[in-house]
Amino acid sequence: MHTLNTLVEKLESNIPFVYHSNQAVSSSNVGWHIEHSLLTLNGIVEALINSNPQDYKWKFNFTRMLVMNLKKIPRGRAKSPDIVIPFIDYNEETLKHHISKTNESISKLTALNKMHYFEHPYFGKLRLDKTIVFLEIHTNHHLEIINDIVKNSSSPSN
Repeated sequence: MHTLNTLVEKLESNIPFVYHSNQAVSSSNVGWHIEHSLLTLNGIVEALINSNPQDYKWKFNFTRMLVMNLKKIPRGRAKSPDIVIPFIDYNEETLKHHISKTNESISKLTALNKMHYFEHPYFGKLRLDKTIVFLEIHTNHHLEIINDIVKNSSSPSN
């Protein structure tokens, strides 16, 4: 969980850049990427908690194997499910509140059985340990985009 906590801290450190954007990097601003990452983390933790470990069955998935081994998600390839697309009016205050909620969520992972799972739309069922790895890869993916936006943006647009 330490890595996930560190990644959430990095998301939080980018809250001052919430309205920064750069269309050459992403059509979404920094705040969108932070909120999307937090929605993803919280939604997946909830799915893990609600899963029945007895229902987990491993199945080979080439895309999952590739992403998990490369520890990279290619930019612009996948469409996010609607449930993790930010539709709220986020700002620095709402993002800070969402960070707190996410830290609470992550702390719940330690109580789960290793066979709890999350069903990813492209990768299939991911056991707890693989789900945590996926969350790290996904959050890093958005942190890289955020870093590119911040380093290449001239001024915030809101």
